[in-house]
Amino acid sequence: MADHEIPENLLYTRDDEWIRRDGDDVVIGISDYAQDQLGEVVFVELPDVGAILEAGASFGTIESVKAVSDLFAPLSGKVLSVNESLEDAPEKVNDSCYGEGWLITLRPSDPSQFDVLLDAEGYRASIAEREDG
Repeated sequence: MADHEIPENLLYTRDDEWIRRDGDDVVIGISDYAQDQLGEVVFVELPDVGAILEAGASFGTIESVKAVSDLFAPLSGKVLSVNESLEDAPEKVNDSCYGEGWLITLRPSDPSQFDVLLDAEGYRASIAEREDG
C-alpha cells in the first residue's frame, strides 16, 4: 500500500474515486490504487456533458486488460465536462491518474455530500482494510 500515491489535498470515496475542489465545481478521477488494481486501461466510457448524476450511481465504465469496472459518482450534480482525450489515449489514467487522466468535472448539487467523503488518511485506512481483509 505504501507505494500508492494518495495526495493529501484530495478527497476520496471507498469506490476509489478522487475529488478535487475547483471553486464551486469538482474534478473527479480514479485513484492510483484503483488504476494499479485495474492494470493497463484500454477504454473509458464517460457520461455526456450535461448529464445529471446521483451520488453512488454508476456514471460510466473503465475497461482494462484485466476487467471492466463501473465508475461511481462521488457526488450528485451536473457533468460540466469530460476528458475527451481518454477516447484516444485511455492509458493516461495509468500514466497520470491525478493529472491528465482525470475523468469528469461536475457541479455538485448537494454540498452536504462532501461530509461522507474520505480525506487521504481515511482513504489509506479504507485500502488497508481491504488488503488485510
